[in-house]
Formats: sequence, structure tokens, C-alpha cells
Amino acid sequence: MKKTKNRWLIALSAVGIHISIGSVYAWSNFTTPLKDLFGWTDSEVALTFSIAILFLGLSAAFLGHFVEKYGPRKSGLLAAIFFGVGIVGSGLAVHLGSKYLLYVFYGALGGIGLGVGYIAPVSTLVKWFPDRRGLATGLAIMGFGFAAAIASPIMNMLIESVGVANTFYILGISYFIIMILSSLYLEKPEEGWLPDGYKEKINSGKVKPNMDLSQLMANEAVKTKRFWYLWLMLFINVTCGIAILAVAKPLAMESIGIDMTAAAALVGAIGIFNGLGRIGWASFSDIIGRPATYTSFFVLQMVIFFFLPEVSIKWLFMGMLIIVYTCYGGGFSSIPAYIGDLFGTKQLGAIHGYILTAWAAAGLAGPLFAAWIKDTTGSYSGSLTFFSGLFVIAFVISILIRVDINKLKRGQINKNIPLKNQVS
Repeated sequence: MKKTKNRWLIALSAVGIHISIGSVYAWSNFTTPLKDLFGWTDSEVALTFSIAILFLGLSAAFLGHFVEKYGPRKSGLLAAIFFGVGIVGSGLAVHLGSKYLLYVFYGALGGIGLGVGYIAPVSTLVKWFPDRRGLATGLAIMGFGFAAAIASPIMNMLIESVGVANTFYILGISYFIIMILSSLYLEKPEEGWLPDGYKEKINSGKVKPNMDLSQLMANEAVKTKRFWYLWLMLFINVTCGIAILAVAKPLAMESIGIDMTAAAALVGAIGIFNGLGRIGWASFSDIIGRPATYTSFFVLQMVIFFFLPEVSIKWLFMGMLIIVYTCYGGGFSSIPAYIGDLFGTKQLGAIHGYILTAWAAAGLAGPLFAAWIKDTTGSYSGSLTFFSGLFVIAFVISILIRVDINKLKRGQINKNIPLKNQVS
């Protein structure tokens, strides 16, 4: 009989992949060195990051079916190859002084590795943790959130000691090894597998099983209203969050008059709470449910963004930004479990890939809009008020999806169609 793998080591393997690919959020460490080396503009350097996020969303969407067909191990290995080649190739691009090669290697190839590597372990974890869906996905995606905090000092040290090109070579090889080793342990559980004692707890009434609303294929899911409700909620949450993330330092200096050092410390704190929000909110969603979790995100943020331009008290301003970023991270980590609740786990990876196109779109829209408001009005406060309005829309959508869910549940009950659970 085949020995069942340790699901916590599966989770650790997922964290290994996400900590590797999440280093993309530390891209800003290369901005000044590349400008100094080649005289490139901020926009030319920043375009590399934008291309990577764009290809993350596109590859997650188009290769989601690959993840479902070939499983997490082969998908993780594919991600390791693309991401490793992308980072090592970026070193070659720097050696040759070609920004276009950098766009191809880091942006396109690295971005493909990002997208596949992001969804491959997450869909698997949902199946290994039927009792703690939110916690499981939160663990992996927390790794993505914390990656920048881990990678930034290493990048800075390497750039100063061995140069930009060699830094890319070292990082590329290191991430490739970590992702390969992590991927080799990944595996789906056997059909019908449940954690020890979980079925007994359900039968005794100590816990309630996850009741999936349906079991849909990815191409069926995209035809439902609730898929597009999820897409819009993630798009708004990411658009507003990533826009402020892009300008957090100057926004804090402009709004509450802190110096550059304090503003940099605030950005670091935001990164930490972004990661904590991923595990915290996702775990909390196991208790209150995913619909209530998303409604909470939008209620908190519509209020915070509305009042933030008027806040001049430093500790209050910082506390409000920190809450925003727990919600920003929590939105990413709660979405896979929400997908499982609504569409089942049959093709969760592919559906997750489709949903992540909202991230790609938001990554382009959010920062551009915030910069346009700043250029037009001379202040960031206008964008904050606008984002508050977007969160009102998101709040309405979070209510509409709950209405849709309840309507579908009632229809199934009236037709005597049982909801799908994890122990049937």
C-alpha cells in the first residue's frame, strides 16, 4: 500500500515555491543599480516588473488546465525551469546591457514561472486540507507575501559585493534548486483521502464538513455570475491595494510629514502585515466563512480610504495603512478557498488561473491611476477618495454574490440536490 505523504510537508513545499517566486516583489532593489549602470529611466526599469505581473496573470489563466492535467509536481518543475531561466537570463541581459533581453527573460519567462508556480501548489493544498482550506492556502500565499522581506537584504548584499549580473545568476540558480526540491514532494492526495479522525469528528457532530456549492469544470465556472463577482471583487481589492503600495512612501511623507527613513520603515511594516494578513484572514475565513470575510474587507477599506486623506495623526495613519494591507494580502489568500467553496476542487487550479487575470489587470490599472491623479491634482488624496467609492461597489458585489449563493442553495434544496461535501 502506498504511503501517504505528510500534508504539512506538502504545505512547506508550497511555501518554498512561493517564497522563491514572491521575490518578484523585491524588484525595486534593482531599480537604482540598473539606472546607474545604463542610464535607464525609472519607467524603463519599472516596465520589467509590470511585464512580469502581466505574464503572471496570463500564464496562470492559460496554463491552469496544464496544472490540472499533469498535476502539481510537473507543474512545479515547469515553473522552476521558467523562473530559473528567467532570473539567470536576466544576468545575461545585464552583461549585454540590453533592456529588451531583460524584458524577455525577467518579464516574460520569469512571469510565466510566476503564474504556474503560484497556482500549482495552492490547488493541491486545498485538497490536502479539507478541514482547513483557508489556513492551507494562507500558509502558501503568506510565503509569497513575506518573500520580499526575506529577499531584499540578500539582494542588496549581493549587488554590493558581486554586482548586478552575478546577483541574478546566484539568485536564479538558488531559486531553481529550492523550487525543484519543493516540487518533487508535491502530490495530490488519493481520491477520497481525509485527515486522520476527520470523518469521525463529522459523524460525531464535532465539526461540519465543507459543503461545496457545486463541482464545475473551469469552462463551466466562467459562465456563472458568481465567477465574475469573484473576479470583480479581487480586481477592486488589488487595484486599490497595489496603487497605494506603489506610492506608500511618498504618500506617507506628503500626508503626515514623516521623513524618508520613517517612511521606509512604514513600507517595511506594510510588507510584514501584508504577509500576516494572508495567513490571518485566510484562517479567520475558516471560522466566519469566505463571503463574510470579503464583505469585511470592503467595509473596513471603504471607511479607511474615505477618511485617510484627512488623517494627520501619525500612529493612526500608519495603523489604517496596516489594516488596508492585511486586507490586501487576505484577499489573495482567501480566494482559492472561496473558489473551492463555490465551484469545488475538480478544476480549482484552472479556475484560480482564470481569476488571477484580475491581478494582472489590477497591476496595470492601479499604479497608473494613482500616478495620473497625482500628476493631475498634485496630491494622492483624490485617488484615495476614488478608491473608497470603488470599495462601495465591491461591498455591493459581495452582497450580490451572497444572494446568488443563497438562491442556488435554495434551488438545490427544493430539487433535493445535495450539496457536495468532503466525506460523501
